[in-house]
Amino acid sequence: MLWIGCVWLIAANMAGFLLFGYDKRCAVRHKWRVPEKTLFLAALLGGSVGSYAGMHLFRHKTRHWKFRAGIPFLMLLQCALVLWILRVDLNI
Repeated sequence: MLWIGCVWLIAANMAGFLLFGYDKRCAVRHKWRVPEKTLFLAALLGGSVGSYAGMHLFRHKTRHWKFRAGIPFLMLLQCALVLWILRVDLNI
């Protein structure tokens, strides 16, 4: 079961990272953009670390307070959840 969780987190973080990169590319080229709800959903579903990395690497959405506060908040919640799951699963 732990492997499924690890695969999920890797895929979700890659998706969050790539979505921020894609949205930045669309913004520069004046194309249709990825909705903010979709960016937050990727972060909420476990991709907060990848979303945060993409946000800063691509310098995208860093001025928006929703993203500056929301993505790190989700990251803290998810890290706490992962630690709790590991503690329960490994009987630490």
